[in-house]
Amino acid sequence: MNETPPAPIVDPSGIAEVADGIWVVPDRRVPLVPNVGIVLGDEAALVVDSGLGPENGRRVLESAREKAGPRRLLLTLTHFHPEHAFGAQAFAGEATIVVNASQAEDLRDKGEAYVGMFRTFGPAVEAALEGVELVEPDETYSGSTTIDLGGRTVRLRELGPAHTRGDQVAIVEDASVLFAGDLVEEGCFPIFPYFPPDDVDVDGSAWIAVLGELESLEPRIVVPGHGELGDASVISTQRRFMGTMRAEAYAVADAGRDADEAVAELEPKLHALHPDWVQPEWVAFGIRCFHAERRQA
Repeated sequence: MNETPPAPIVDPSGIAEVADGIWVVPDRRVPLVPNVGIVLGDEAALVVDSGLGPENGRRVLESAREKAGPRRLLLTLTHFHPEHAFGAQAFAGEATIVVNASQAEDLRDKGEAYVGMFRTFGPAVEAALEGVELVEPDETYSGSTTIDLGGRTVRLRELGPAHTRGDQVAIVEDASVLFAGDLVEEGCFPIFPYFPPDDVDVDGSAWIAVLGELESLEPRIVVPGHGELGDASVISTQRRFMGTMRAEAYAVADAGRDADEAVAELEPKLHALHPDWVQPEWVAFGIRCFHAERRQA
């Protein structure tokens, strides 16, 4: 019997200091709840991701204020998806919102459609989105930028298209901490937002290449979009899995079989590689993404 998933509520009571002056509000393995970061400097604090909807955004803001004290606040978002970015309205006027330009374009192009899609995910998600307003960032950048928090800097880098067109990561270099957003998951199958014809911007092969680049940074602590924190091995585990998925999907496409046949053949096999991982429903989307990629090559 299917159990009703818990409501997608950010719970700051579990906040933990994972390195000096770096805090994470964990996702608790609750679907549609991200890991949220708070990075303290001497003069400012940076929040990474806001949660789903205005109430979650308020919870994150209050938690950040508690840790930051009188420091000024900044907010950045790893990508535009609702569970990561649609609490940002709570920060409007309270913090400087900084994201990469391609993410801002994603929000303008797809934000309202994603609100509509997420509202169909059940009463708890619909309630979390009550009163949601999509807010424009105060500042954007292209490529990379460095945020000076006073005695500590955080480097933001845009790496899309991969999981989305506008992915970015936040790197706290003095502590070797990487906030990876949904480019990296732990104990969770990679989330492929492959929704043809409405959204096909996910680029599976580019995503694998990005994972290799992040792995080469050898971060001491990786904060995934969802799941437990780990080291660079979290990245390599996902990269290997996605490489296997691509090779298998390419082989089926090369044999002339269609996407439905690819899913029927490969989905059980890929699930079995990591039977303890959650959200296995995303495997079919990944297979279809790579199958289409091969057919279009």
